[in-house]
Amino acid sequence: MLIADSQVHIWGADRPERPWLKGHTPRRPVPLGPEELLREMDAAGVERAVLVPPRLDGDRNDFVLESAQKYPQRFAVMGRIPLQAPGGRERNLLRTWRQQPGMLGIRSSFAAPHWADALDQGHLDWLWREAEDAGVPVMVLITQDIVRLIDRIAGRHPGLKLAICHLALPTDRQDEEAFCDFDKVLMLAPRRNVVVKASALPAYTTDGYPFRAVHSYLRRVYDAFGPRRMFWGTDFSRLKCSYREAVTMFIEEIPWFTSEDKEWIMGRGLCEWLGWDLPGAGGQPQ
Repeated sequence: MLIADSQVHIWGADRPERPWLKGHTPRRPVPLGPEELLREMDAAGVERAVLVPPRLDGDRNDFVLESAQKYPQRFAVMGRIPLQAPGGRERNLLRTWRQQPGMLGIRSSFAAPHWADALDQGHLDWLWREAEDAGVPVMVLITQDIVRLIDRIAGRHPGLKLAICHLALPTDRQDEEAFCDFDKVLMLAPRRNVVVKASALPAYTTDGYPFRAVHSYLRRVYDAFGPRRMFWGTDFSRLKCSYREAVTMFIEEIPWFTSEDKEWIMGRGLCEWLGWDLPGAGGQPQ
């Protein structure tokens, strides 16, 4: 079974020639680089990971792209694109986005409050239109209160591939408080162009391994989206458990997942959705 992580942030040190974005700090003091991540992946039995630049890197994709190009069998990138002042440059970027070696799509964060107005007023309509036309998958970090706006976007752009990061759960909450508006993300299930990342789930509960407090929510995601439209992931730098435990939580502790379900959830679904060749079909991001 191919195991592919749908999201990991990696980053380099804060240096004068390449400083972190002001006002942002990493989740741990020591940078997480590709070699350390590979060691962790090997120990956990994870074959692939999707790399996402952290917020402290702003819109820079150079570090993650260099890592994916150095280890093309193991990494691919969902990169950031400038959203504040869209124009011809951004449109041209999207048209050639996947021509960058290792780049498979876009990952954008709309969790800050001002993005709700931007989405509602159509300021980002260019992004959805251009991504749909160019065949560029888009992962979005959103809050549950703007799921309705993503539903509208998905309906207007049926050819646009959209993935909801972390089930749209609020990053600063746990247990019942985190899942109080959980039903909202399930409303996206009828949109066949929308998938969900069941990622970073241990971070959303005070429960210990195997995190049974979130299993019932996983069941509801499974029933709504099915195994081919829900992708396992860790957001590794946020984990409060070992990488291997994040794997075994899904492959050993969820009794209703069949063997075929686990194949799709743990990696095949993600790779097919991204167009990341499966082993035996090239095995590298194209």
